[in-house]
Amino acid sequence: MPSASERESRFYLEDMLLFSERVLAYTNGIDQASLACDPMRYDATLRNLELIGEAATHVPDETRLRAPAIPWRQIVATRNRLIHAYLGIDLDTVWSIVQDDIPPLISELRALLARS
Repeated sequence: MPSASERESRFYLEDMLLFSERVLAYTNGIDQASLACDPMRYDATLRNLELIGEAATHVPDETRLRAPAIPWRQIVATRNRLIHAYLGIDLDTVWSIVQDDIPPLISELRALLARS
């Protein structure tokens, strides 16, 4: 039977996966310019990127060590930049995260959850 911390860790990993899938759903079939011109879709995408980072802050180190391909510190740092809007939010960076970082994150999270 999994311990309480393992169950809690799984909860946060599942949340990270859900929020990542939402990011892809919200940006599916559009380009960067379309995202910039759709305030609700843009805000929803940013919010879910924030939530991925927030959930990541609660994943214990022992779980993080089982998934070294996940850039845990970068995910949390991105969350902090988005939440606090340090120097504004760069659309190119957001789009790069959506296109280049979220798909492999989903794969890594699924693999980690399957091993848990």
